[in-house]
Parts: sequence; C-alpha cells; structure tokens
Amino acid sequence: MRIALFGDIHANLEALEAVLKDAAEQGCTDYVCMGDIVGYNADPSACLEKVRESNWPVVKGNHDEDASGEHSLDSMNPVAAAALEWTRDQLTLEQRDWLRTIRMVRQVEDFTVVHSTLDQPQSWNYVTNKFDAMSNFSYQFTNLCFHGHTHVPRIFVRDSRVTEVEADSIVIELGMKYFINTGSVGQPRDGDWRACYVIYDLPTSTVTFRRVEYDLATTQEKIRAAGLPDVLAERLAEGR
Repeated sequence: MRIALFGDIHANLEALEAVLKDAAEQGCTDYVCMGDIVGYNADPSACLEKVRESNWPVVKGNHDEDASGEHSLDSMNPVAAAALEWTRDQLTLEQRDWLRTIRMVRQVEDFTVVHSTLDQPQSWNYVTNKFDAMSNFSYQFTNLCFHGHTHVPRIFVRDSRVTEVEADSIVIELGMKYFINTGSVGQPRDGDWRACYVIYDLPTSTVTFRRVEYDLATTQEKIRAAGLPDVLAERLAEGR
C-alpha cells in the first residue's frame, strides 16, 4: 500500500489536481488530507468537493474552522481575514456544515494525522523546531504522525532525544517516534513554489517527499479575477 498524504491545499485547485495526478503515477492507492482545504486561493468550493466526494480521511485545519463559522476574524492577519471573508461567501451552508463536522485528530492504518499538534489541536499551535515538537511527542501514541499548518516540510524524530532530520526520504524504524510535516499543496512557504506532499510506502516503511509543478499562472489569474489581495498571487511564485 502506498498512501499520499497532503494538506494546506488552500483552495488551489491547479496544485491539488497536479498532486493527485502525480500520486496516481507514483502508484498511490490511498489518500489522506491534513486539513486547510480552503482559504487564501480562489477555488474553495471545488477543492472542498474534491476532498468530500473522494471520501478520504481528513482532519480539520484552522482555515476550515474559520471558514465554517460566523465569528469575527479581526484578530487575524488582514490578508488571511479578507480571503476567509470571501471564502465564506463562496461556500454553501451545506459545505460549511460539512467543514464543521471534520475531526481534529484521527488514526489511519498505523499512524496518526492532525493539522497542528496533538497536545492542543484546537489551539492551532505551530511546530517550527525540536522544542515545539517535544510536547507533541508526549501525546503521540503511534510511532508515526503526520501534520501540516506551517506549510514547511519537516521531519522530527524522538528516540533518546528529539532531533530534526533534513532528508527527502526516511525509513520509519520501530521503537522511535516521527512527527512529519507534509508541507503544503497550495501555498508552500519554504522558498519552493512547487506543491509539496509525501508518500508513505507501508511495505518498506518509507516516507518520501514529493514536489510537483502546477499551472501557477492560472492560479494567480483566478486570485486576481476574484478580487482577492494581490499579495496572495505574488507570494505563490516565491514559495512564501
């Protein structure tokens, strides 16, 4: 079994379709979504329906929660808030209800998935270094957990101590714990504009990162045509 794990789609349909095409070509038979289906980009409804109709395991992201609610967004970054206000208007009541029902944490096969962290998934904390990862490992009861939220692919490993491993591929070993950020499909922030996801190959216990080019110009045109902040189109090309 080869599983494609991806998240932070952020309404980028071109990137999502490119990832799914690549995953199929790589022999993936199963798919898992780390949340943040909507927000920032111009195809929230189409991306949501793609995930919902496929019936993949999915966990809720903070943008999914904010897009499904009626609460004020005043405390958010103004660009993100503007995109979420626009997103709320694009989604039907049924779609917003569906977003509300998504679970925060779930186990799939022999691993766990969460959007942010296992210790306080509803607080949307960011894991950007090994010290952030330490508290998460105390709540991780499988040896492997995938997450998203920061839009930056990372691998944290705990054996006698917690370390960050820089690698494009890693073999999951028994007796150790792994907290792996799958990067972002729709808005990478590590300086590489290409969509990012991982493949977990169960027979070999190997996790591999994949980068996929997509029709960036079309995505940017859609953002501008929708009247969303221009910075959202510009940042995609810079991977930030």
